[in-house]
Amino acid sequence: MVDEASRKMVSDIPLLKTNVGPRNTSEWPNRLKEEYHSLIKYVANNKEADKDWFRIESNGEGTKWFGTCWIFQEHLKYEFKLEFDIPITYPRTAPELVLPELDGKTAKMYRGGKICLTDHFKPLWARNAPRFGIAHALALGLSPWLAVEIPDMIQRGVVVHVDKTKDE
Repeated sequence: MVDEASRKMVSDIPLLKTNVGPRNTSEWPNRLKEEYHSLIKYVANNKEADKDWFRIESNGEGTKWFGTCWIFQEHLKYEFKLEFDIPITYPRTAPELVLPELDGKTAKMYRGGKICLTDHFKPLWARNAPRFGIAHALALGLSPWLAVEIPDMIQRGVVVHVDKTKDE
């Protein structure tokens, strides 16, 4: 069940209309414009709410994305590389979000640092494709995963803040 704040946050992310993936070279630029519009709105809403937590950019074709995401825990910022490719079957298939630095540090991750979104996010994506886009994957997939998994990894000592590793 989704709380009211999450529901409002997601409802403020524009839904997408163009139902094509990167193989459709004539219509993909239109989908990509919608993706950017949705991401810009999501980032603006996050900044307005003082909840800025990621930066991403893409290659020229909009098929490979990369950047960083972060979470604050006990007043310390933990930052991670983020990358993903747009699947050929997009938007029917959600992108697999990858945090390569965390590969092998939790059971809720697949080989290569792909975060596990199977149980909770993938069914939601399937019900809402093709209206969901990258901003929705970040908001409903990566954000909750970070909020649950990173504090647990910090507590278990498998993720250590950069300043703490320098002190030792």
